[in-house]
Amino acid sequence: MMLDTTMIIPTFEDMLAAHERIKPHIHRTPILTSSYFNDLIGAEIFFKCENFQKAGAFKVRGASNAVFGLSEEDAKKGVCTHSSGNHALSLSYAAGRRGIPCNVVMPRTAPQAKKDAVKGYGGIITECEPSTTSREAVFADVQAATGGNFVHPYNDPRVIAGQGTCSRELMEQTDGVDIVVAPIGGGGMISGTCLTLSNIAPETQIIAAEPEQADDAYRSFKAGHIIADDAPHTIADGLKVPLKDLTWHFVSNHVTDILTASEDEIIDAMKLTWQRMKIVIEASCSVPLAVMLKNKDQFAGKRVGVIITGGNVDLDTLPWIK
Repeated sequence: MMLDTTMIIPTFEDMLAAHERIKPHIHRTPILTSSYFNDLIGAEIFFKCENFQKAGAFKVRGASNAVFGLSEEDAKKGVCTHSSGNHALSLSYAAGRRGIPCNVVMPRTAPQAKKDAVKGYGGIITECEPSTTSREAVFADVQAATGGNFVHPYNDPRVIAGQGTCSRELMEQTDGVDIVVAPIGGGGMISGTCLTLSNIAPETQIIAAEPEQADDAYRSFKAGHIIADDAPHTIADGLKVPLKDLTWHFVSNHVTDILTASEDEIIDAMKLTWQRMKIVIEASCSVPLAVMLKNKDQFAGKRVGVIITGGNVDLDTLPWIK
């Protein structure tokens, strides 16, 4: 696929500027370790816990960079987006901090906990059907009506630069790792990881983890061009969206491999993390651990950074409760 030369590709300097801009609005999240998982996989694993981030997810980094990077004139119009949850609530959080309006389009099937969080941060929700087609059509109407600045959940250079700050912290907190594993949906976190590591640790492998039932990034990676699914079904609700041109640029140039896990493997890894590490993580965040448990040989003897991307879980519908 030819790269659109009009597309703005964020630079390493953009990531550094983003980190300074967002510092007052985010947590420098902790690294946790687990001797249980180290022994089980045969690796030294460092979990970067963005489930402890403001708004409960890494996406507050990119959202804050976009919101606080707006000029005073643009900020008056507010911001708008479409999101299955974490970007919506993160953008609502950042907009609330700046005192500007935030309109979000969310699938009607999005977890209630995420809808409640959006409203709690002052975001205004318009619901759509759970497909990319419906999401984008409803969003077009909302943006036309509000005139807000569109902050795409992942295909936005401001967002990618913000997400890149996570792996910068990870490398500082661990003195470096051999591999970084993160979930992939639309590719915002992976793109930010690629942006940062290709500059400060180009020898570090970047492995993306994806649900088998929403494996369009895996198929795109193998085919060499974007393959987009409209409405995949997976417990990992944050990973249902397809790659776009900007995130594909980073994935196709810097990702080492994409590994997939089944629904049962994802749920088992999520439950095991709750049990062993005593932390709340979403199903989307357990996909990296699921693929590591499935492909232990690929990680054995390595120092591995795992980005736990969020902890916004609907506690009334935990997937292992029948």
